[in-house]
Amino acid sequence: MHFVFEKIFVPNNHTFISRELPLSSNRKIHSHKNFEINYVTSGKGRRIIGDHVSSFEKGDLVLLGAGLPHCWDLQNSDHNESPTCIVTHFSENVFNFDFFKIPELKQVELLLKQANNGIRFKVKNDAEIHQILLEMVKTDGLEYYIKLLKLFEYLIKIEDREQLSNPTNKKTAFSKNVDKIDKVYEYVFLNIKEGINLDEASAVLNMAPSSFCRFFKKKTGLTFMEYVKNVKVGIATKLLAETDKQIAEICYESGYNNLANFNLYFKARMGKTPSNYRKNFRR
Repeated sequence: MHFVFEKIFVPNNHTFISRELPLSSNRKIHSHKNFEINYVTSGKGRRIIGDHVSSFEKGDLVLLGAGLPHCWDLQNSDHNESPTCIVTHFSENVFNFDFFKIPELKQVELLLKQANNGIRFKVKNDAEIHQILLEMVKTDGLEYYIKLLKLFEYLIKIEDREQLSNPTNKKTAFSKNVDKIDKVYEYVFLNIKEGINLDEASAVLNMAPSSFCRFFKKKTGLTFMEYVKNVKVGIATKLLAETDKQIAEICYESGYNNLANFNLYFKARMGKTPSNYRKNFRR
């Protein structure tokens, strides 16, 4: 599994940038300091958002906070249609703009805070949202900003939502420490199979283990080992759903070296054993 930290280029004369892109551009787990709105216009597969793994298909609409690791893993399709999405990235300092402090935009501010953990808006192939996003790709200037506000108006009216990743400390969503947390995420994703070592993770930030643990808990709302366990289970659910690998093999590939511990924690986290999860997923 690969982790990539991306720097999304937003031109200096723009607050946001909207593009229509191939979904293949999101196949590696990556993170960036921008907010992201992602709408799937064609294609299906599995997506990873933080420690959450689930399916996606055409019409899937999510809002992601800054620094949240994610990827869209495509599933082969018999159709000739190329998998695509419309992606809007917010500039890195958007939340510092005084414009967002006016009372009329309070709901937008709250929505962006909730995006810390990723939000899926439960809509299906909605023609209105598709049209708004298409127009944002093609316009600029004041008209572009007006359409952006129209997009936010649309999103805050959708009551049927799903929080994706495990909760984090929302107060630090826009923290200057995003870069540091991303370095820790990168270490975890690159070393999950071989094994995570607290001393090594602490060294990534040049901290003593005790200081590192306090820092991570303060910035994410999780202990470091809670986060690692959630990532392991997320990887395991993906392998159980998408492969025919033996459960013992999945146990080791997701970073566990003891099958009994793997079964125990998986059941505690998912409410069912790995074998039952696979059976239920494939019904």
